[in-house]
Order: sequence, then C-alpha cells, then structure tokens
Amino acid sequence: MAEYFTHFSCLLDVRTADNAARALDLYNQLSEDGASEDPPSDNFLLSIQPEHGGTKLWMRDDVTGDPERLIQFVKRCAAEFQLTGRWGFQYANTCSRPRLDGFGGGAHVLDLATGATVAWTYTDGWLATMLAEGAAS
Repeated sequence: MAEYFTHFSCLLDVRTADNAARALDLYNQLSEDGASEDPPSDNFLLSIQPEHGGTKLWMRDDVTGDPERLIQFVKRCAAEFQLTGRWGFQYANTCSRPRLDGFGGGAHVLDLATGATVAWTYTDGWLATMLAEGAAS
C-alpha cells in the first residue's frame, strides 16, 4: 500500500527573540486545537535554531506536514507580532511507491500585514489537464 507525504521546510522571521519564544506558545495552542479535529491534522515541527538566528522560526514537516496548518500558524504569528511584508513557502507531495498521481507540489505567498494570499500554485491535476488540452487540439 502506498503512503503519501507532504514535505516542506521554511523560515519565518518574527523580529525579536521574545517573539520567537512567544511563538512557541502559539504553536502549542495550535497543536492542541488540531489534536481535537477528526481526523487530527498533520502538524509540523517548529524550532528556533541558532544558525538561523534567534528571531527566525524554522518550520518543517516530520514525515508529513499540513500546509494549511502552517499557513494558519504564520497568520497567527503575523497578527500577534504585527509582521509586515511577504512570506512564502513551497512544498512537495510525494509517495512511498511509484504512482501516476503520487507526486506534485505547490507554493503559497502571504501578505503578512493583512493575512491575504498574494498568490499560490498547486500542481495536482495540472499535468493531466495540459495533456488533455493537447489531445483535444
């Protein structure tokens, strides 16, 4: 049986070490909220790594992650810490076995000041659509 995974690794600069420490509390609260969902959401790992500076949160999957949960967390941080500018990440969808529909990915960009999506792309179905359009011509 094939297993499907979503992988990502990205940083969010929350500007101060105090904000980074407070972000851990926001993360724990979001994790508790997600645990009560049915089924529970795939979460992600969060840490403050010295090599990224004391103000940057390193967010990544642990086997598989939930891009929507990551976006929710970043929006919470942006509102809590009054972040501005753009932030984004990209992710890969993979499969443990060769499957025709088992691979893809996407990217998402947010305006941190408003929480609005600036742009996003998702490749699921894109190839099939492009090939079908070519066959119809």
